[in-house]
Amino acid sequence: MDLTKQLDNSNLIYQQETYKIRGAIFHVYSVLGDGFLEAVYQEALEIEFQRRGIPYQREKELEIEYDGVILQKKYVADFVCYDKIIVELKAISELEDSHRGQIRNYLKATNFRLGLLVNFGCPYGVEIERRLNNVDEDEE
Repeated sequence: MDLTKQLDNSNLIYQQETYKIRGAIFHVYSVLGDGFLEAVYQEALEIEFQRRGIPYQREKELEIEYDGVILQKKYVADFVCYDKIIVELKAISELEDSHRGQIRNYLKATNFRLGLLVNFGCPYGVEIERRLNNVDEDEE
């Protein structure tokens, strides 16, 4: 992929929605900083979503289908925003592949196209990773 394409964000999916979600996340971090439990950030982010009019569902149960059968076991996403973006929170020093796998499985289970993996515990500031599911190469 050439550098021009890497710098062009105009073709990102859900660009406006993601911009609003990221704004809320950065505001929570600017007020709280690091060092709190994930549950504290989750509660604060819910307040910020409400203030900004961002539609969301907190601790949304996600169904898992196996070979045409809905399983009893459910995933629980921290937030689903705009009925199409999964927002998964962490408050740890460093994200690991298991955390990326978690959101990948959430996306796979729901067929949603975009997830945001957010880490409030990063020592150099809040960290947000975009995770995609079933997206054409040209989209990101």
